[in-house]
Amino acid sequence: MAELYDNNVMVEEDTQAGKFLTFSLDGETYGFEIRYVTEIISIQAITEIPEVPDYIKGIINLRGKVIPVIDVRLKFGKEEIPYNERTCIIVIDINDISVGLIVDCVDEVLNIGDDDIADAPQSKTGFTNKYIRGIGKVNDNVQLLLDCEKLLKEEEIEVLEGLS
Repeated sequence: MAELYDNNVMVEEDTQAGKFLTFSLDGETYGFEIRYVTEIISIQAITEIPEVPDYIKGIINLRGKVIPVIDVRLKFGKEEIPYNERTCIIVIDINDISVGLIVDCVDEVLNIGDDDIADAPQSKTGFTNKYIRGIGKVNDNVQLLLDCEKLLKEEEIEVLEGLS
């Protein structure tokens, strides 16, 4: 938050408003609000956990903190691929839980104003609809903007809380 003064009254401005971190999965570009992101790290050794869904790859130790990691490709029903030097983990905070999201690669931070965000499709046929906050229009491209609050179901959050 930045502090601004309007008629000698301090007003806080949200410096993260309209900023979205974009990343790629299977050739598609997705993004979510930067305010959820705590850091981006390279892929590292993951300790597997038995009896969790396949897309929960396990846990990592990040400077003494145990972080559960999810392969977003698998979460979205896409084909699993080997990790490479571009694969990274985006650490986000959702509902007071730190979670690592494994993505193919991080692209950039974009400024997308509310006027450039269309509503998510209302169809219930696609897997993405339940996760999509809206569709960002940037130049001639569209970005599927995810809603971090909807990325995990309540029962998944309970599983992840047990891992961290």
